Amino acid sequence: MALVITGPTASGKSALAYELANRFPVEVINLDSAQVYQGLDIGTAKPTLTIQYQVPHHLLDIREPTQPYTAFDFCRDARLAIEAITRRGRVPLLVGGTMLYLKALREGIAAMPPADSRIRDKILAEATKVGWSAVHDRLQTVDPIAAARIKPTDRQRLQRALEVHELTGETITQLHAKGQKGLANQLVEVAIVPEERSELHQKIAERFDDMLDRGFVDEVNSLRSRFELDAALPAMKAVGYRQVWQYLEGELDAAAMREKGIIATRQLAKRQFTWLRSFASVRSLSGPSVDQLLKIEEVANILNRA
Repeated sequence: MALVITGPTASGKSALAYELANRFPVEVINLDSAQVYQGLDIGTAKPTLTIQYQVPHHLLDIREPTQPYTAFDFCRDARLAIEAITRRGRVPLLVGGTMLYLKALREGIAAMPPADSRIRDKILAEATKVGWSAVHDRLQTVDPIAAARIKPTDRQRLQRALEVHELTGETITQLHAKGQKGLANQLVEVAIVPEERSELHQKIAERFDDMLDRGFVDEVNSLRSRFELDAALPAMKAVGYRQVWQYLEGELDAAAMREKGIIATRQLAKRQFTWLRSFASVRSLSGPSVDQLLKIEEVANILNRA
């Protein structure tokens, strides 16, 4: 069994995890899609080396920012970490707010080919010529199961389903069936869900300003000098990094960079709230309170067994 602490950005997930680590034998598994990248430290609120020394961490700094890391990669690596931590008689504690990773770990995921711009452009040209309804009819012929769940208006998913078929010769439904199985029965999921959105927004603004004060811009500048980066890489599309990149490119001034970075972080939090509303298995806390957390019977059972 593994414990999950998730929630929107700046809600106090890490603080709760480290307070828990002072009382119980836990090891943290990173559940943040940006913290897997080397050098993305300040802008991801990555735990300091001191904290990492005090509390064992996994899946931090495992990729250079030039190397994309997928949900499939995460599921594979997280499963291995959970198994290893459990064998040591300790508690695996997944901490972070990348909801896609959590959903994939819980429900399972298939290995998918990377996007192919040539095929995507061809499908887009087809849609421009005959319409998305006709493109959906083609998916209905190729993969009726996927066509039943993907609406003709959902252009991105429709395009992806056809792209996968052209790249692999298999349907997206077939690949999902062969994918990694989910760990739903092995996860106890808890989310910090702040009741006052305005207070969370204030914390987001304060944290972004603190990141800037601690050298966020210099961090991104250093990354640009160390690695062959471009704005399209997942690492540089992370919230905050995209806005600082635009500032360094001269597309934004300092004030606009700050404003857009804070707005983008608020939008991330909004998306995280939307994900959480769809997660029926998640128990909610109003704040990062260990006492509240330990009142959840399943959480207490996991921790006390270690």
